[in-house]
Parts: sequence; C-alpha cells; structure tokens
Amino acid sequence: MGKLLNSEIKKHQQLLKKCRQCVDMVPPVVTGQAVASKVLLVGQAPGDKEGIMGKPFAWTAGKTMFKWFASIGLEEDVFRQRVYMAAVCRCFPGKNPKGGDRVPSEEEIQNCSSWLDAEIELLRPQLIIPVGKLAIEQFMDVGRLVDVIGHEFELEENGGLIDVIPLPHPSGASTWHRTEPGISLLKKSLSLIESHPAWQVIL
Repeated sequence: MGKLLNSEIKKHQQLLKKCRQCVDMVPPVVTGQAVASKVLLVGQAPGDKEGIMGKPFAWTAGKTMFKWFASIGLEEDVFRQRVYMAAVCRCFPGKNPKGGDRVPSEEEIQNCSSWLDAEIELLRPQLIIPVGKLAIEQFMDVGRLVDVIGHEFELEENGGLIDVIPLPHPSGASTWHRTEPGISLLKKSLSLIESHPAWQVIL
C-alpha cells in the first residue's frame, strides 16, 4: 500500500510540475519530496530563491521554521523526508512594486487549490500544519493570529476529521513570532504538534 501511494504521489507531482495555468506566476513549480506522510505542511507560496534551490522553504524563512521543528525533534533533512510539504500557490508570485513578494490573487489561489485538494485526498493526513495567515485562511476564518496560533482545530474532510495546528509565518520581516504574545503562542502550537499522534509516528 505504501509503495502504491508513493507512486500515486509521484504521478501527482509530475502533473503539478507541468502546470502553467497562472500567467503572472513565475515558474518553476516548487514541490517538496514525494513522501507518503500523515503530516501535511502547507506554506503560502515560494519566494524567489525556492525555484532556484528546487525545494520549499529553502531560504531565510525556512531556516527559522526548521529551527522551530528541530526544537520538537525533527531536523530539516529528516523533516523533508517525513513530512509532505505543500503550499497555497506553488510558483513564485513575483515582486510587489512597493516591496516584498506579491500576494497571490484570488484567482491564482483558486487555480492552485485543486492540487492541494488532490494531495489531501491522496494522503488523507491526520495533521495539517498551515504556516502563515494565507495558508491558515484556506482551512478556517482568521480574524487575528492570536485567535488561531496556539490552538488545535478539527477539519471535516472526505467524511473524516483532520487536526489542524496553525503556525505563524517565519518571515524575517515579521516581528509577530518574535514578540509577545507571539512567542508564547508559537511555543504552545509547537507543543501541540509535538504531542500529536501523527507527529509521534514520524519522529
């Protein structure tokens, strides 16, 4: 069963990498490893370095995020081998003329959502970790980060329940995760992830 699922995930990623549906997005499509995991991490969108490096969270924000996960037992290389890494959008959106990366449009998010839906259908994860507000919004309404970070939620999908534990975005431009109450809430989220049965299985 595991080999069959790995084969299906590889086929899925081969199709995903050919996608050029959004004219303003900058290819290549960035994917994580084709790993059959019950833990699914969902980022926002790759930055300008991820396409060159050929993997998600490959630059500064990734270094911060992987320090978080190392603190609960998984170093970066092991994390990449044991957790399926997806995103709201899989191509670099390009730069915002006013600074920073452009936020994907609703149409681009909608176009890419079918890939994430297919991954949830294939993997049937027990735990989803959305990273950053845009990713969290794909699974629940978000007013303020303080209302969702540090909490565990249940998502009904495919007739079953999936646990969702949101994390803030590890961007260096954001001070949220480096000041209170963000520091304490991030720690609480990481503790919830560490104690989750699906995380315990992949340690």
